[in-house]
Amino acid sequence: MDKPKTIKRNFPVLEMSCAACAARVDKTLNRQPGVQTASVNYASAMATVEYDPEICSPESLRTAVQTAGYDLVITADKEESKQEAEDAHELKYHALKHRTIWAVLLSLPIAIIGLFFMDMPHAKYIMWLLSTPVVFWLGRGFYINAWKQLKHGSANMDTLVANSTGIAYIFSLFNLFFPQFWLSRGIQPHVYFEASSMIIAFILLGRLLEERAKGNTSTAIRKLMGLQPKTVTLLTPQGELRETAIETVKIGDTLVVKPGEKIAVDGTVTEGSSYVDESMLSGEPVPVEKSVSAKVFAGTINQKGSFRFKAEKVGSETMLSQIIRMVQDAQGSKAPVQKLVDRIAAVFVPAIMGIALLAFALWLIFDPVNGFTRGLLAAVTVLIIACPCALGLATPTAIMVGIGKGAETGILIKDAESLETAKGIDTIVLDKTGTVTEGKPVVTDFIWTAETPLLKNIFYSLEVSSEHPLAEAVANHLKGEALPINNFESLTGAGISGIVNGKRYYAGNLRLMKQQHIRISESLAATAKQLTEEMKTVIWFADEQEALALAAITDRIKETSKEAVEKLRRMGIDIYMLTGDNEATAASVAKEAGIPHYRAEVLPAQKAGFIKELQQQGKRVAMVGDGINDSAALAQADLSIAMGKGSDIAIDVAKMTIISSDLRKIADAVRLSTLTVRTIRENLFWAFIYNLIGVPIAAGALYPICGFVLSPIIAGAAMAMSSVSVVTNSLRLKTKR
Repeated sequence: MDKPKTIKRNFPVLEMSCAACAARVDKTLNRQPGVQTASVNYASAMATVEYDPEICSPESLRTAVQTAGYDLVITADKEESKQEAEDAHELKYHALKHRTIWAVLLSLPIAIIGLFFMDMPHAKYIMWLLSTPVVFWLGRGFYINAWKQLKHGSANMDTLVANSTGIAYIFSLFNLFFPQFWLSRGIQPHVYFEASSMIIAFILLGRLLEERAKGNTSTAIRKLMGLQPKTVTLLTPQGELRETAIETVKIGDTLVVKPGEKIAVDGTVTEGSSYVDESMLSGEPVPVEKSVSAKVFAGTINQKGSFRFKAEKVGSETMLSQIIRMVQDAQGSKAPVQKLVDRIAAVFVPAIMGIALLAFALWLIFDPVNGFTRGLLAAVTVLIIACPCALGLATPTAIMVGIGKGAETGILIKDAESLETAKGIDTIVLDKTGTVTEGKPVVTDFIWTAETPLLKNIFYSLEVSSEHPLAEAVANHLKGEALPINNFESLTGAGISGIVNGKRYYAGNLRLMKQQHIRISESLAATAKQLTEEMKTVIWFADEQEALALAAITDRIKETSKEAVEKLRRMGIDIYMLTGDNEATAASVAKEAGIPHYRAEVLPAQKAGFIKELQQQGKRVAMVGDGINDSAALAQADLSIAMGKGSDIAIDVAKMTIISSDLRKIADAVRLSTLTVRTIRENLFWAFIYNLIGVPIAAGALYPICGFVLSPIIAGAAMAMSSVSVVTNSLRLKTKR
């Protein structure tokens, strides 16, 4: 039976005000028929949903979310969807800013009167008049959202705020107009208008700072998006240059890039040369030389030269778009630790309301005289101080900053789980070709018995006619002039031959020389033996009588591989190398790179089996590869890392991609993971400790010991700052090394 095809989409979520809101939307989406998985990230206000389009649709998902009291942006066009969400966020931010400013301006005089001028005439009435617009106009959003939640039989942070401020306001209003009720019982009635208004002001200020901080965590995305130009210079078939919008560019179009311009799409240079700043891809500051046949990528910046290139990948297919998409998907994903936080957030609000009622009841029991007043204040303070937002922001903000920082340094992380996993890696398995080595055969030595321009061109002409990858390496080295070849013949397992100017020439291995009884001089034979011992492949060039030249070819180790291995070993990570190459070559490469363990002549399926063996030994294994043959091993590993210059399949399978293919970045990725996880733990610690200490104090736990009762105003300030402190701690990741 065929597995149903599912679609995975990101939907911006509107109207969420706290972590409990995100938990409710998450629960609502996961309950819908046809939804395989759904994950809601409060920090990014994004829902990632994988669903069966035959069973449900974006419209039905939106209806379900709207029923729960929120909204989902489902516009088919991604750009429109993104713009709609951004517009909504911008509108929300400005409205929040306006409400916060007015709330602070009105609440300050109330607080001043409450602290210093309660004896002045009509003080309580002035406080009432000033607090009323704060509570019912500027703070109306809390009451509206709380009512929505109540209708659906749920509660969130807004429920806590609405209950606490509403109770404080109504209690104060009762004391203002009916003071005799308390005076007759020997109790001096107090008003708490300053508490209700200052609480709303503090919470609004906290949310404003929170929104601003959450915006700062996505700077990497905005930076990446800003790398793409809006217009391009198109060369028409008539030879005219025309400026056009980037959206109109099609595959096969020829584009002109002037000095200092950003490259708009991916393609291949057809004319001209220059140096291009590819630091956004590789993290390396040195510009890369580009000439005919070189690949260029969207978002990179041309330096002084000018060139033309043919568009090969446009729109969402460019590397820049893929990077943006990967970063967005990753920032919207959840780390395993976040699942625990979500479960806590879902029961947090009901639990806090229960504690508030319990505190009120205990005060009534143990303090018959002032129990009602103090109990009411304790209940209000508990409702205020216990904010789940800090808890909800602890993980996603750190993840967003960590993944954004990775993207800026050329490390693409597909999901939060991978970022968390990297910290626990103790074993790394490296593919040889293209990972430890350059992955491209190059000529290292070239020896002639008697070099002439004609012989050089003949050798070049033979090799350029061959499809063998080693022949390409020789041709690239010679860069000669192609001559007409007659009777060209490919000799399987041996080499090639052809006739030039009536004379037959050969290019191939030693077996071909022996087959054709070609004479090799002693000095040339000795040189060939030495090169072979150095694990280099020798290609011979000869006429019908004697060997004329030899070329030594090898796949060179990347300049950075040895340094990268040393760095990883210093971090306590064990290194293995797997290759399908022969034992001698594998041993030579491993020795040169400083890799302690290796296996040679390994088939693709055996690579995955070897990783499984290591995992059965209790090791946490990361696989690093670049080819299609590595895809099974990448899928098997606890953490899969692809080299950015490798195959698309390897990159698709892998959870991390090193864009520059520089192995040193792996150590950076492990370090980033360690810092991110540490930041998450710090955030969670402070969020838990805050509630663990704050709630009992708010309930009045210290009163029997030292007579201390926490003010609702201080509770509101502490609650607001808890969320801000968590986000600020996450943002510190940007500066950590």
